[in-house]
Amino acid sequence: MLLVLLLAAVGACDTLPGRGGPKTAFDAAAAMTYTKAQVAFGPRVPGTPGHVKAGDWIVAMMKQRADTVIEQRFVHRTLDGKSLPLRNILARFNPAATQRILYVTHWDTRPTADEDRVLGNRGTPILGANDGAAGVGLFVALGDALKKAHPNVGVDLLFTDGEDYGTSFDPPYADVLLGSQYFAAHLPSADYRPMYGVLWDMIADKDLNIYQEEQSVRQAPEVVSRVWQKAKELGYDKYFIPEAGGGVTDDHVPLLAKGLRVIDVIDYDYGPPAPGGGANPSYHHTLQDTIDKISVRSLQVVGDVALSLITD
Repeated sequence: MLLVLLLAAVGACDTLPGRGGPKTAFDAAAAMTYTKAQVAFGPRVPGTPGHVKAGDWIVAMMKQRADTVIEQRFVHRTLDGKSLPLRNILARFNPAATQRILYVTHWDTRPTADEDRVLGNRGTPILGANDGAAGVGLFVALGDALKKAHPNVGVDLLFTDGEDYGTSFDPPYADVLLGSQYFAAHLPSADYRPMYGVLWDMIADKDLNIYQEEQSVRQAPEVVSRVWQKAKELGYDKYFIPEAGGGVTDDHVPLLAKGLRVIDVIDYDYGPPAPGGGANPSYHHTLQDTIDKISVRSLQVVGDVALSLITD
């Protein structure tokens, strides 16, 4: 009996973000299950069987939850002449509402582990448990909650493709941010202007510490304030740290350029604190980005904030 109680306590440490448990109807255990389902497809690199299966799964799951699901299919010609079949997936709740909130996450994974410490690993595709799968898990679980309690505002959950394919994240973003660039050029309607938007990327690190991304603060400060204030109200200011972090080139960049007020919520410090206070070992773009590096607790924190922004 003592062993059972100890095991239950250990499990609770990863499940509950603090005293009182979850703050909303968001189910982080379900989000982790959906995240694992994505990882089970293997690397989701555009043009591979795993990518096709994962995309089909997302479409099927969101059709069971959302009012409308739209696929934006397109082909991108890479700098080295490859033709990449890509698709954005847009799940819409309350599609007739004029006041809308846009949430964004990418579902593809990087074709190379180019930041792995082992040189021999750098040509291998990553599994992307945090960098790709966790955002999908978050969104499908948000879909569960929004289906049960339909929002008063319109909600668009956008799964972008081709975010992580290329080698250079400098302008003109030739082989990266492909889905967000396509969406920015092919909005659902000519007058599409959501009240605000949030990109959720790399949000399930066990050592969760989300700083305010530099470009978001500069170009949409009111959205940053809204999100961090909501986290504070929920008691999550330990995780949503109200301090400026570095700038990140991510899927929010093409959307901001289009005039959409979209910020990036990202924990780019992916890895445990280093012994002695040195630089953190990073799992980003390595073969170490696996399911054991992410946390149900972190998914609960981020899911509570994401759902509260919609429903409060």
